[in-house]
Order: sequence, then C-alpha cells, then structure tokens
Amino acid sequence: MAMNKSETLHIRVEPYVKANVENTLDQLGLTTTEAINIFLKQILLTGGLPFEIKLPSFNAETEKALKESDDIIKGKVESNPQSVNSFFKEMGL
Repeated sequence: MAMNKSETLHIRVEPYVKANVENTLDQLGLTTTEAINIFLKQILLTGGLPFEIKLPSFNAETEKALKESDDIIKGKVESNPQSVNSFFKEMGL
C-alpha cells in the first residue's frame, strides 16, 4: 500500500557537505530525498539510529601525538618548527 508523501523536512547543512553527499549519492544512483527516506525508514525498523554512535578511539601513537600537540598549545612543551622542505624530507617525499 503506497502512502502519499505530504510532509516536508527543511534542514540546514554546510554547502560542502551537501555537495559531497549529493556527489556520493549520485554515484550510488540515489537522490538526497531517497537517501533520507531510507534513513528514516531504518530508524523505524531498528527502533533507533541504524548505526552505532561513539567517540573515536585512537591507537597509542595517535594518543601520544594528540597529547603532545595539546601540550604545545598550552605552552608546556616547546615546539621545534621546521621548514616545509625539511618536513617533506623527513617524510621521505
């Protein structure tokens, strides 16, 4: 049994998000409206969001780098700024 679609949603998103989402959905053969309808129907079917929402977890190396950058910002550690060329050389580029 098909139902008439008579409700409208108005949402605001950043222009780059909208453009990139539309590009991705186009590659999948979907419109934004179709994708949103799929999302809403999945909420009904699952009784909640159809995916897990959690804080990102980082490996030990990333955690260390994040702490170091935070310490640099707070002035606890002095940074060693380097030239772009020396950075690329260190990265093997």
